[in-house]
Amino acid sequence: MPLLNTLASPYAEALLQVTESRKETDTVAAQAKELLEIWNASSDLREAMASPVLEPEAKKSALTGLFGSQLCDSLLNLLKLLADRQRIAVLDAVLLRYLELYRQMRNITLARVTSATPLSEDQQAQLNARVKTIAGTQAVEFDLSVDPSLIGGFIVSLESQVIDASLAGQVRRLGLSLARV
Repeated sequence: MPLLNTLASPYAEALLQVTESRKETDTVAAQAKELLEIWNASSDLREAMASPVLEPEAKKSALTGLFGSQLCDSLLNLLKLLADRQRIAVLDAVLLRYLELYRQMRNITLARVTSATPLSEDQQAQLNARVKTIAGTQAVEFDLSVDPSLIGGFIVSLESQVIDASLAGQVRRLGLSLARV
């Protein structure tokens, strides 16, 4: 992955500089999240953009037609630049790196939460307060997913720290402690 980061970082850093100078960083961050969802959900889009058969001009035209009215110019210009340089296949890596830099700049902690069932708004609010305390930041962004194999509870990942409050984790820890006896 370091090679991909080496390729993605300059584009992400340049985009962040442009969006900061235009005072549209928060808007572009929200648009980048939406664009990532679309990109990851559409294998047809990814395959078309990665195709060597399509010329860069055709790719830029397609991207403008698909996203032109929905994206800030700075983000649309990034898409066109990546298409021009035959690097559109790394769009997801660039956007992920941009969001990482954005979170660092805004002191936002990304918490990846996997729960056995979807969390209610009240549960999310309680978790938000606890994660802010643990991480020592003013804001938390959640990446929520559901994994029924956890049986109950949740797992929170904060960078290198993992908090396992799942029933499956408790059973696993109980099994390990019994094995030591």
